[in-house]
Amino acid sequence: MGEYSERPWGSYQVLHTTASVQVKEIKVKAGSRLSYQTHQKRAEHWFIVQGPAVVTIDGVSTTLESGASIDIAIGVAHRMAAPSSNDVVFIEVQTGSYFGEDDIVRLEDDFGRN
Repeated sequence: MGEYSERPWGSYQVLHTTASVQVKEIKVKAGSRLSYQTHQKRAEHWFIVQGPAVVTIDGVSTTLESGASIDIAIGVAHRMAAPSSNDVVFIEVQTGSYFGEDDIVRLEDDFGRN
């Protein structure tokens, strides 16, 4: 397994990485959410393993159940949130030219990160 990281909202584990793709398992604690963010060098595909999950894309929020998936294009604002009643687990498939955490542009963050 690859890198594992604890975050204020939950954790992620890198499952697979090549030059053009990175796959992560991401866990969001009940009542928490990731920053509302964009990326300039990668697109993402999210597959919900454990839900329901609240996904916001360009200001529009949608509830996705386990087994659902959604695509996020490069440069599109997005966020994943777990309702207060359950944790969310999803698989994130990143495609693009760069997968570093410094390709995150945070538009809004519950934890004061830039």
